[in-house]
Amino acid sequence: MYGGPMMQNRSILFLILSAATVLPVAAAPGPYPITAERIATAVTASGFQVSPDQVSMLTKAVASVADPELKVSSIAPGGSHRAIARVECAAAEQCLPFIVILHTTGDNPANAIPSAVQTSAASKSQAPIFAVRAGKPATLLLDSDHVHISLSVICLENGAPGQTIRVSSRDRRQTYTVQVTEDGTLRGRL
Repeated sequence: MYGGPMMQNRSILFLILSAATVLPVAAAPGPYPITAERIATAVTASGFQVSPDQVSMLTKAVASVADPELKVSSIAPGGSHRAIARVECAAAEQCLPFIVILHTTGDNPANAIPSAVQTSAASKSQAPIFAVRAGKPATLLLDSDHVHISLSVICLENGAPGQTIRVSSRDRRQTYTVQVTEDGTLRGRL
């Protein structure tokens, strides 16, 4: 008799093991996207009035919790009808700092940035032009939908915040094209 009790036991065992390995993966929480609405609320709370449609995100920002409290650490003029804002979570372990572009209007020009959040010209002149330098080590954060990896890499090019540069693994076997963040860390996608 083919497919007797022994075959049924194997089928049941296979189904139990399959469910045991799939269920924890499905139940694990993933990163929560930070929306333009939440950013606009934080920027407006800092004294610079913007709506969500005036916020352009340079990268996909995610947090480890669903509704992190955001704060704006600085806003600086970014050219004609633009301002550049550095946003971070109030609890640093909930997200990495990120940069957004704020599109301004005639009612709210970029030169009307409140002094409480504006980066002073003196601190800008003392800041280095490049956040990372060629030949120097840096930290690379690689993200995908379910995986977040931190690697130590060597920069192959100088890079200012917002620029895309090439870096290599310490053993020089892998190269990555990544974006430089304001704090000198590098971001990439898997």
